[in-house]
Amino acid sequence: MAGEMRDLLCWRGPASVNVFVIGSGNTPLPEEAFRLARIVPDALLPFPLLEQPEAIERLGLVSYDIDFDDVSLDLREYTRAVLQRLCDTRSVAWAAFEGSFHYDELLTDQVAHQVYGYCMAGAEAVVEWDTTALRGEEWRLRVAEARAALDALLSAS
Repeated sequence: MAGEMRDLLCWRGPASVNVFVIGSGNTPLPEEAFRLARIVPDALLPFPLLEQPEAIERLGLVSYDIDFDDVSLDLREYTRAVLQRLCDTRSVAWAAFEGSFHYDELLTDQVAHQVYGYCMAGAEAVVEWDTTALRGEEWRLRVAEARAALDALLSAS
């Protein structure tokens, strides 16, 4: 894992991949669903989020903290696999650094640099591991596509 990404993902000790999914209900998936890319997490902490705005609550929103003690694992590929797993026929999923979540800022320009992966229903998951690229205009525009998919999902509910 690249040094800067490792530091960002290991801020509390173990490497922690933080993912969110809207559209798959409020019931977390079982632990077995996160055994992907030949990698088994050391800890899985699912959080159905509280005080969801009405439009989100109808679809469901769950956050997962997925922890790994071994930072030599290919967590970029794992993040891609978990986003793809979470992104079913009617959902949007994303990976973002701890502390980036706020209902008013889901996948907006203000937090795009803190999002390091996303997946929209019917599309392949996208993951960026270069922190310089995460701060760039191209990445902001790509995250805006995920936000547009989220807006469409929310307006259809």
